[in-house]
Amino acid sequence: MHTLDVLEIVGAVTVLVAFAAAQAGRLRQRTVTYQLLNLLGSGVLATIAAVQLSWGFLLLEGSWAVISLIGLLSLNRKEQTA
Repeated sequence: MHTLDVLEIVGAVTVLVAFAAAQAGRLRQRTVTYQLLNLLGSGVLATIAAVQLSWGFLLLEGSWAVISLIGLLSLNRKEQTA
């Protein structure tokens, strides 16, 4: 197994942990933890997709990362005004 394979698995597991925890009611989606897990996991996967020129995968994971970043920034703004 190559380093890139390990990074890809870690990225996927990170996103899946956040999703599974939210589905199980153990993690709310509008939290910094959830958004960070999604941002980190999808960011790793988007980077790998870009390196491998996998355009569909890059579109999916890049979008996921951007949406997670927007969610994280929104939470940060909400905390600053509170």
